[in-house]
Amino acid sequence: MIKRQLLLLSILSIVLWLPTNAQSVKVGDTAPDIVQTNHKGEVVKLSDLRGKMVLVDFWASWCVPCRRENPNLVEAYNEYKDAEFINGNGFTIFSVSLDSKKASWLKAIKDDNLVWPYHVSDLKGWRSEPAKKYGIRAVPANYLIDGDGKVVAVYLRGDKIEEALEKNEDTWLNQIFR
Repeated sequence: MIKRQLLLLSILSIVLWLPTNAQSVKVGDTAPDIVQTNHKGEVVKLSDLRGKMVLVDFWASWCVPCRRENPNLVEAYNEYKDAEFINGNGFTIFSVSLDSKKASWLKAIKDDNLVWPYHVSDLKGWRSEPAKKYGIRAVPANYLIDGDGKVVAVYLRGDKIEEALEKNEDTWLNQIFR
């Protein structure tokens, strides 16, 4: 019995430590493009947002930490959507849902007042193509992308979202210290 448990534990450990095909996206990388169907049934592309600062946010309606983080996203969006940045004009959020139930996804968008226009999901949950491209293993996860499509910050939560946006904002003070 103990040998069997040790064998199973060993196999599980090896499987968890094996590298996957998914590559984690890091600061300095060019953000992989995402082409998905949005909540209105239209195909949208992340690359169409070049020229803006974009927060690519991976989340799900069933994810309690994601839902708790949504008010911070709403606040950041409302405050910075028209801001000028060092490398990007305006700010938006590109929400990628890892939901598998469309009704739950749409209800969460409405209930949490996620007013930005870019909400996408292939409704494949963890098997989502964007999640594979970005190496997502847990949600919430996000990537701040500048106007050239470069990742400038990752895994921002709470006040860190606004801090990263302020750091990249095109203000006279930031111009002096560039």
